Amino acid sequence: MEQGQRWLTGGEIDGFLFDIYGVLYEMRGTEDVLIEGSVDAIRKLREAGVTFRFCTNTSTRSAEDMAVRLQGLGFDARPEELFTPIPLTLRYLKENNFRPFLIVDPGVRRVFDEFSMSDPNCVILGDAQDQYTYANLNHAFQILMNDQDSKLVTLGSGSYYKEVDGLKLDCGTFSAALEFASGIKAKVIGKPDQDFFLVPLEDMKIKPDKAIMVGDDIILDIQGGQSCGIRSVLVRTGKYRPQDETHPSIKPDGCVDNLLSLVNLFLKHKT
Repeated sequence: MEQGQRWLTGGEIDGFLFDIYGVLYEMRGTEDVLIEGSVDAIRKLREAGVTFRFCTNTSTRSAEDMAVRLQGLGFDARPEELFTPIPLTLRYLKENNFRPFLIVDPGVRRVFDEFSMSDPNCVILGDAQDQYTYANLNHAFQILMNDQDSKLVTLGSGSYYKEVDGLKLDCGTFSAALEFASGIKAKVIGKPDQDFFLVPLEDMKIKPDKAIMVGDDIILDIQGGQSCGIRSVLVRTGKYRPQDETHPSIKPDGCVDNLLSLVNLFLKHKT
């Protein structure tokens, strides 16, 4: 067994939460690139009857579209097992009668069509890449400054993510800029907000201390999961960097080379 795998010895394991991007696959431009062994890892867990959910900050697709994408890569993925920030965001907008100004991927704008967008009183930031223009960010800033009761909502708070050709700024970076300029604190829907971990656990009927979170982000996945009492394991794929393993304040409950390594360790320990 690899050293320092206290996630295996910390008590019973009833289920898993998996990040998707950087754990199952990465991107090279517009091309999806599988991470070695990830399809086999999910297959092995299915065959063993192990419960799991996918928990991702990705906001470029609905759960249904994401399931289709994963299925196309060879994963046995089901929409009801995928948890993204979009459904929680829609509920939040409805409950508060918000009129959103959107900086999101064009592919998901349609899910917000039910909301009035005239005279917006809320700014929504998601995975948007080229939509983060000066004009859009400045308009968002003006909305926040013109009404101090307006809300800033970010779908996850990551500072960056990794594609095959390098690191990319994430929506949390732009949210931080708007927070600084407007003085308005953003509401985070997605990791590392605790509710985003607890909702899929409730769906599995699993307590936090009997679950394992697996991800490539030391802040969002590892610190976020541990803040809920979930043992959290860092994979050495995706945006992982060697210095993550010696972070001054965040100590993963284990580090593994990839998802397949984790699954093999778990299944061996289980028997």
